[in-house]
Amino acid sequence: MGDARQYFALPSPFAMKRGGELHGAHVAYETWGTLNASRDNAVLILTGLSPSAHAASNAGDTSPGWWEAMLGDGSAIDTSRWFVICVNSLGSDKGSTCPASIDPATGEAYRLNFPDLSLEDVANAAHAAVSSIGITQLACLIGCSMGGMSALAYMFLHPGSVRTHISVDTAPQAQPFAIAIRSLQREAIRLDPNWKDGNYDIQGRTSAASVPKGDTQRTGRGSAEATDIHDAQGWASVASAGRAGATAAEGGTYPDIGMSIARKLGVITYRSAMEWNGRFARIRLDPEQRDDDPFGREFQVESYLEGHAQRFVRTFDPNSYLYLSRASDWFDMAEYGNGSVHEGLKHIHVEQAMVIGVSTDILFPLQQQQEIAEGLEATGAQVEFVALDSPQGHDAFLVDIENYSKAIGGFLGRI
Repeated sequence: MGDARQYFALPSPFAMKRGGELHGAHVAYETWGTLNASRDNAVLILTGLSPSAHAASNAGDTSPGWWEAMLGDGSAIDTSRWFVICVNSLGSDKGSTCPASIDPATGEAYRLNFPDLSLEDVANAAHAAVSSIGITQLACLIGCSMGGMSALAYMFLHPGSVRTHISVDTAPQAQPFAIAIRSLQREAIRLDPNWKDGNYDIQGRTSAASVPKGDTQRTGRGSAEATDIHDAQGWASVASAGRAGATAAEGGTYPDIGMSIARKLGVITYRSAMEWNGRFARIRLDPEQRDDDPFGREFQVESYLEGHAQRFVRTFDPNSYLYLSRASDWFDMAEYGNGSVHEGLKHIHVEQAMVIGVSTDILFPLQQQQEIAEGLEATGAQVEFVALDSPQGHDAFLVDIENYSKAIGGFLGRI
């Protein structure tokens, strides 16, 4: 497994929306396909909170990416036609400058001295990286989950830089339910005694490897919101991985418990009650798989959550998680429309857009996708609204590849 990431050095200083600035900062990105002579076939993907820039395998890194089935030669996002860029969010620990990176002013990790991060900052950093390649207008900007909010910021802040847009399972602002869930996730991390006000052992993370000067470490490929095990007995495989992960995580001062609870809360909201019931019902673990603790894991769904959590806890920097989570809560298109989301969206101008949502998404409800569609349509864009009935909830775009491929591939084939 290689490393296909490229790095763009951001302008220094790089001013942040909520105050403060970064010096010597950079963002990581990966590319697929070939940029044509007129530089008008570029597609940019902005990701959810936890994925890396490795959306799919490529010559530099043949390992599967987080959107492997969606992207490639002949796939929905066809790399024989499009030059595809995926940028790792500023503030993420998957190669971009983040709270775990070295502050050049002190020679130590930023930790909580990292400036307040907004999704507008994420958008500006991505735009700077795209511009450095010589691209003045994207053929299409695709934003998934948190990346969909970053995409709205990108189009608002850089008018004329995007010709068409695909919005995937996102929102123009965080609703109270989403804010409440993320607040609990952050609280779980901060209440872990080993968080130590952000001063845990950063080197306690797994899969440390070389990075550009300025980063303390990086990890392997970032999972998407909730990596899935597709077979019916997936819970057993994940539980096994969880036990192995727990062993690997021993030692060091690190908020494992807080990160574990945060991850479990996330995974629960990424799926729907329909899917939980269909996959697990009330099936119990075999006696030999249960914990000795009288209040320990007894049901398969508990083991599934534990496995996911243990595989995640040391693959994502806790402070980076806090910053990106809070940035998601802060984002609000109503800020740009005198308190009205609809008026804020009317400042975004693209030729065509596709807005995709799923009826079982409790984190970014379908009505929020409708709100985006109506706002973009009000500016004169030709908008297609796709409402899917997938049982997978918010994470459907990662697992219901058949339906999402049909929608996304169809749209890209028409532009």
